[in-house]
Amino acid sequence: MSKNKVQPKILPGFMELLPEDQIAFNKMYDTIRSVYERYGFLPLDTPLIELSEVLLAKAGGETEKQIYRFQKGDNDLSLRFDLTVPLARYVAQHAGELAFPFKRYQMSKVFRGERPQKGRFREFYQCDIDVIGQDSLDIVYDAEMPAVIYNVFKELAFGSFTIRMNNRKVLNGYFAELGYSEIIGDILRTIDKLEKIGREAVTEELEKFGVKAEDAERILAFLALRGANDDVIEALRAQNIENELYKQGVEELATVVSYLRLFGVEESAFIIDLTIARGLDYYTGTVFETMLNDYPSMGSVCSGGRYDSLAEYYTDQKLPGIGISIGLTRLFYQLKENGLIPAAGSGCVARCLVIPMGEAQLGAALTAASAIRGAGISADVYCQSKGMKQKMKYAAKIGVPYAAIIGEDEAAQGTVMLKDMATGEQKAVTVAELADAVRA
Repeated sequence: MSKNKVQPKILPGFMELLPEDQIAFNKMYDTIRSVYERYGFLPLDTPLIELSEVLLAKAGGETEKQIYRFQKGDNDLSLRFDLTVPLARYVAQHAGELAFPFKRYQMSKVFRGERPQKGRFREFYQCDIDVIGQDSLDIVYDAEMPAVIYNVFKELAFGSFTIRMNNRKVLNGYFAELGYSEIIGDILRTIDKLEKIGREAVTEELEKFGVKAEDAERILAFLALRGANDDVIEALRAQNIENELYKQGVEELATVVSYLRLFGVEESAFIIDLTIARGLDYYTGTVFETMLNDYPSMGSVCSGGRYDSLAEYYTDQKLPGIGISIGLTRLFYQLKENGLIPAAGSGCVARCLVIPMGEAQLGAALTAASAIRGAGISADVYCQSKGMKQKMKYAAKIGVPYAAIIGEDEAAQGTVMLKDMATGEQKAVTVAELADAVRA
């Protein structure tokens, strides 16, 4: 009696890759992790499932609607929707055991139940770093963040990029000076959409919130200040704004620029851009967004900023911090769509495939593979009882660079016939020479 077959498929909004693309994805993942660790960030891996009362302590509105929430026994549980809230819980829970400033990175999956669409996912990797202080956190860390971003994207090598930065104190102080202290959040969320909806739509939205037409024009003119970083800072100082928060934000921007140069970040890679607002309410100081210059339609590929109180919902301690996040799944998808990820090629991580011509040579093949691995080179062995034609077809299909073929004579002499799969060239080498031959 035949069984009913279930159609093999996954839910919309989830990404699943073939081996060659997964290898490329892992290479990006490892590059980002390598840079993070080079700057002294410590690894962290929080649980995928959190208690809902903990995870949702600061959530609300649209965020809460997107959370995967379920009941298991007496427990009300939720899948984490970002890595920042679990970090807040972790730091509050372990504050007495941690050394501050606490520098951590986490590169893990998060889950959001939003409507899936092209380039948007329900399950995706975020690659976060944060520095958390106790009571205070020096402004130098505001410069370290874009320095890390700079080195990540230099090593990923997807073309030129620009780190756009601003300071929320500048914006908050400016809007307060104009008399709009009560609607600063609304103004920030509106100007954050400037590139998406345009100047006219932003003006209309500002006026709906009660901003006078002449002030809306003044705000847009202020946001349009451009030039070399030092010139923009001087233009900000020359605005004759008396608000102390504004003045503090301008000097913080100047300090971050000076430290960025000491970190070795090229001047062409970062600019002060007053339109960068980051619509989230918890940002309180420096904010960042990073763009790939040749692909502006991709939007920000790395963003973040400074916040005053990371764990206010879990502790009375003041734990200011600064962090950035790379949405790796979305970034990989967009890069592939734009042809920046190499076309499907090798789906193989082994440098050499050892192929016994017959069952009698399997022991020699296993010994040869062990010798290669012992020299730090990845190797695989073809163990199926198939004909040589099928074995070589397999080697070609997986894209392995070298095949080490062992027949009766090779096994007796302690040699292999090493074949370059790209050129077809073959040469006999001893098992002792095999690792060096593959490495060369």
